[in-house]
Amino acid sequence: MPSSTVHRIYNFSAGPAVMPLQVLEQAQRELVSLPGVGMSVMEISHRSKTFEEILARAIADIRELSGLDDRYQVLLLQGGASLQFSMVPMNLLGAGRTADYIDTGSWADKAAKEAKRVGDVNVTGSTKADNYSRIPNPAEVTLTAGAAYVHITTNNTIEGTEWTDLPATGQVPLVADASSNIFSRPMPFDRFGLLYAGAQKNLGPSGVTLVLIRQDLLERSPANLPTMMNYKVQAENNSLYNTPPTFGIYLLGLTMKWLKSLGGLAGIAAINQRKAAKLYTEVDRSGFYRGTAQHESRSLMNVTFRLPSEELEKLFNKEATANGLDGLKGHRSVGGMRASIYNAFPEEGVDALIEFMREFERTRG
Repeated sequence: MPSSTVHRIYNFSAGPAVMPLQVLEQAQRELVSLPGVGMSVMEISHRSKTFEEILARAIADIRELSGLDDRYQVLLLQGGASLQFSMVPMNLLGAGRTADYIDTGSWADKAAKEAKRVGDVNVTGSTKADNYSRIPNPAEVTLTAGAAYVHITTNNTIEGTEWTDLPATGQVPLVADASSNIFSRPMPFDRFGLLYAGAQKNLGPSGVTLVLIRQDLLERSPANLPTMMNYKVQAENNSLYNTPPTFGIYLLGLTMKWLKSLGGLAGIAAINQRKAAKLYTEVDRSGFYRGTAQHESRSLMNVTFRLPSEELEKLFNKEATANGLDGLKGHRSVGGMRASIYNAFPEEGVDALIEFMREFERTRG
């Protein structure tokens, strides 16, 4: 069915989020039968040559986009970032050592709490007192000498803040949950010892988790870990120890190909910066709308803002939804509005939201 006959609303959801239309259309065309295969990707064996090629292409494109060489292993796992909250300390923390967690938001806090179930954790640089409205200054972060690793959340989906400069950790491995801004712009990926991201915001559908891990850190995985929780085992089996989420990996691979067609991370960064600049300009224009993240910490992916009253916010969300602008209600823990404008979110959708915001202010302000 041609895309012109399908009505798609603008999906501002924080995740699962909007996917590239051309990826969805290609998957639609190939759903019943992959070209030359005669079966759906959901039906072929994960041990087949066809799927091995799909997996290999996806991994190769991830390497190309990130610029990482064979010093890093690319893993495509399951369980989301939430499982990584446990896998990271189980594999990397080690007995008698401490891990540092920089607390910049709700998901950073959850990651630290899960790590505390495994071992000693030092929570530092917390901006909770400021309602997580900013990223901490370097002077506010006190790291543990000889820590096992330092953990950050590169983009705080709920609060709408983002790291622009990574913390200096010296020889201590930097570990990051990059679920909501992975591959949204160029990053010094080789600064990370381990980076993980749920796919459902910028990489593909829910059900796939990307882990980039430096080879030397694989040696930290204890042999007595449950097999599925062991990074070294997953790496040795090329993420194929058990049946992987084959359809999700196929879609992730198509999304990587789409990203490359836009000029890679530099190309998508220019698009993302333009979209975010437009929307933040409107948020700041008159004072009717109020951004909740401090300017120097604002996220390119999740634009959070409030209206003069909760009653107006409820009305704004109701009328926006009726106008085909879906998913703008802020997270239940913080309220307000949140426009998630990930890689695949179309710029015309940002323009439509700005037009709606101006009309809403004109009639309700």
